[in-house]
Amino acid sequence: MSEEPKAEFPTTLVLAGGLATRLAEAARDTPKSMIEVAGEPFIAHQLRLLRREGVRKVVLCLGHLSQPIEEFVGDGRDFQLQVLYSHDGEKLLGTGGAIRRALPVVEDVFAIIYGDSYLDADFAPVYQCFIESGKPALMTVLPNENRWDKSNVVFANGLVKVYDKVNQTAGMNFIDYGLSIFRKSVFYSYPENEPFDLADVMKALVASGEMAGYEMCRRFYEIGSPGGLKDTEEYLRARRAL
Repeated sequence: MSEEPKAEFPTTLVLAGGLATRLAEAARDTPKSMIEVAGEPFIAHQLRLLRREGVRKVVLCLGHLSQPIEEFVGDGRDFQLQVLYSHDGEKLLGTGGAIRRALPVVEDVFAIIYGDSYLDADFAPVYQCFIESGKPALMTVLPNENRWDKSNVVFANGLVKVYDKVNQTAGMNFIDYGLSIFRKSVFYSYPENEPFDLADVMKALVASGEMAGYEMCRRFYEIGSPGGLKDTEEYLRARRAL
């Protein structure tokens, strides 16, 4: 399927440094991004989607088994992208620490996705909503009702009111969709080269009323679990057949 690329979207960090702990044998010696899905490494599907949605520059945040990813993706020219790399180093930095480490190579406003997610959605309205919100951060959310995973968000009037990945509370009918946008300043107060979780950054922003939200309408796909990998395989094969 050939699709014209859209208006430019901010530089996007792909958090691809985590361990594939839920995939067991499928990822014992293979980074999650390099798992074959619908006939090719998963990251190829991700990068083509990002290009389609207007991304021009990608930063891959890597930790575990990074060499095969770098060898496959290279500088990104095969995907019509500029691809840079940011490495955790000797110790895993977690999602937040990986973002903090990558700040020198991103612009004032940047986006984040997870290395195991496929978000077949229109990115442009998300960026427009971020600009119009005047907030330093935006989380995309999906009406969920515990369908795709445990709901973890209360969303109302353009703001994320509650976000908690551990403790589910009344009114949590949405889930974090997996695409977010930030200003760099959000991360300056966090330590460099120390592990921390992006979820903690998001919770702090929500608590201070500084996290805008944008409601998505299409489900997300992920390869972080055996069931998710099966669904994603089927979806991408069906999409390729169109």
